[in-house]
Amino acid sequence: MKNILRVILLLCATSYSLNAQTTDLARVEYLNIPFSKSDNSIQRYRAFIQAPIPLDNDLNKLIVIGLEYRYVDINIKDMVPFDTEIVSSTQNMEVSLGYVFRSSSNPDWRFGIRGLARISSNLQDEPISDDFIYGAAGYAIYDKTKDENVDKPYRWILGLEYTTTPGRNYPLPIINYYREFAPNWTYTLGVPKTNVRRYLNDSHKDAIQAFVTLDNFYGNIQQNINIDGQTAENISMTVVLAGLGYEHYFTDHLLFYGYGAYTISNDFRLRDNDRNDIYTINEDNSFYFRTGLKFKF
Repeated sequence: MKNILRVILLLCATSYSLNAQTTDLARVEYLNIPFSKSDNSIQRYRAFIQAPIPLDNDLNKLIVIGLEYRYVDINIKDMVPFDTEIVSSTQNMEVSLGYVFRSSSNPDWRFGIRGLARISSNLQDEPISDDFIYGAAGYAIYDKTKDENVDKPYRWILGLEYTTTPGRNYPLPIINYYREFAPNWTYTLGVPKTNVRRYLNDSHKDAIQAFVTLDNFYGNIQQNINIDGQTAENISMTVVLAGLGYEHYFTDHLLFYGYGAYTISNDFRLRDNDRNDIYTINEDNSFYFRTGLKFKF
C-alpha cells in the first residue's frame, strides 16, 4: 500500500495550481480572502481525489484517475461599472488521467504523462465551448527519500504542463526539490510553492511551516461584460503570498491543516481572451486564510 501511495505523488505534482507539489490523495478545503481597503471577499470550496490503479504486481506501471471540484463564491460589494451578479461565482470541474512508469535501468527514476479536461466558468447557463479547457503534462521524478544510504534524503520533480487557458500559449514549468536537512526539519524549493517545515515532535504529529506560494482561479464569463467599449470574457485572480501554517496528523496519512498569510502581489480582474486587463477589481495586498483536511502519502 505504501508503494502505491508513494507513486501517486507524480500525478499530484503536475498541477500548476494549489495542489502542485503535494502527495495528496484526497482533500477537502476552505479558503477566505477578505480584501483590504474593500468590502469585497472571496471564499473557495474545494474537493479532490486521485486513485491509482496498478497495472502489474511490482508497481512499475500505474494508471491514475483524478477528479476535482472547486466553487468560488465572489462577493463584490464595491461600486463597479458592471452587474456583479454575472460573476457572483465560478465553478471548476476537472477529470484527469495519468500514466506512471518506472525506469527499467534505474529504479530511482519514474516518469509520467497526464491529460486533463476541465470546465471553468460562471455557468449561468449550460456549458459552452469557451468553458472547456484541456491540458497535458510530462514529468520526471528522481527519488532518494527512502534510500538508507543517503544521509539527507531528497527528491527532484521536473516537468512541463500546457493547458488551453485563453492567452496562455506556452507551457508552465513543474519544479520541485525536497530535502530533509536536519532532524525534524525539511524544505522544498519550487514553483509554485517554497517552504521550510519544522516538526514539533519526533512522532511528526505536529508541524509548523513558513512558505511563499502562488494561488489563483479562472472562470470564463458566459455572458461577456462590456466596459467602456471593451469586452471582458473571463474573471481571474492571481496572488503571491507569504505566511505560516500548522499541520496536525491524526494518523500517518490523515491530517488537519491551517494556513494564514498576507499577499505580496494581488491581481483580481476581468480580462479578455488575449489576457488584456479590462477592469481591475482589487489589487491591494490582503490577508489570506486556508484550512482543510487531507489524506496523503
